[in-house]
Amino acid sequence: MKNKAGKTGVLLVNLGTPDSPGTKDVRKYLREFLMDKRVIDIPFISRWMLVNLIIAPFRAPKSAKVYQQLWEERGSPLMFYGEDVKNLLQETLGDQHVVELAMRYQSPSIESALTSLMSQQVSEIIIIPLFPQYASATTGSVIDKVMEITREWQIIPSLKFINNFLTNELFIEAFATLGKNYLDQSEYDHVVFSYHGIPERQIKKGSVDNYCRLGACCDTYHKKNQFCYRAQCFHTSRLLAQKLGLVQSQYTVAFQSRLGKDPWIQPYTDDIIRKLPKEGKKRVLAFSPAFIADCLETTIEVGDEFKEIFLEEGGEQWQLVESLNDHPIWVECLRSLVVQAKEEVVSS
Repeated sequence: MKNKAGKTGVLLVNLGTPDSPGTKDVRKYLREFLMDKRVIDIPFISRWMLVNLIIAPFRAPKSAKVYQQLWEERGSPLMFYGEDVKNLLQETLGDQHVVELAMRYQSPSIESALTSLMSQQVSEIIIIPLFPQYASATTGSVIDKVMEITREWQIIPSLKFINNFLTNELFIEAFATLGKNYLDQSEYDHVVFSYHGIPERQIKKGSVDNYCRLGACCDTYHKKNQFCYRAQCFHTSRLLAQKLGLVQSQYTVAFQSRLGKDPWIQPYTDDIIRKLPKEGKKRVLAFSPAFIADCLETTIEVGDEFKEIFLEEGGEQWQLVESLNDHPIWVECLRSLVVQAKEEVVSS
């Protein structure tokens, strides 16, 4: 059913990337990213001092060197794959839709993308934060920013947010297809699903009826923990394992990228990979199902740094499954999310 009132705007939003791998741009990115109260959820003054006096000055030069390893001829993979997917989605959706790409931090900004959509007289906007699992620091932050911008508008179109898409069959199929390419070519002793971590306190703050205990409560996925990031990650892994034909003993779910002294959700990936070779699991296939495009946390952290640790501990092969990037099944997944969102709006 065509929207007679106007075109449908589609806003794809990823986390962000520095404009270049130079120290100055990396420092600028870190400051914007880490000053978000949903990312580092401590009082403003404490956050400002931590970010501007400690993290940004000392971490930026080190991070810049890592970004230089990640950077390709086309730039940041997260950026150029985002542009590719935007164009492919635009092509498959057709002229009744206008697709824009934005980054939560740095450029292109959410505000510039929303302004572009409104200039094309869209009557509704479907916002898809490109994070399969909901977390306050990712999807929640995107929603917060969009609402901060649009509440100042004189005319606000219909807004529809996609909170998560971990149960979308095409999302699972896309990652499973990439994994099967490796499983068909080689024998692996174990599979690791590594997700970005968040502080435990953020899980507890969002717990419904104080349900979350950061343990066996994540073994099932239902209404009370549907927005618990840890529970969503475990459920994503179960769906992927089922698609790949794995039983529970053949895979492990773990979390990476912790920061500071406060406990983050566990188990930690670096701890897990040190144990695997001692258990006779020396050939490992690793997935990063929290990321839909290659980035620092996948290519460098999981692909290179974890591989180095694994081999030092006696492992023989560590293989990272690349992110969805511009895979056609991923593009079809996004198309299905747009179609479903429009149907829900019409039925309501």
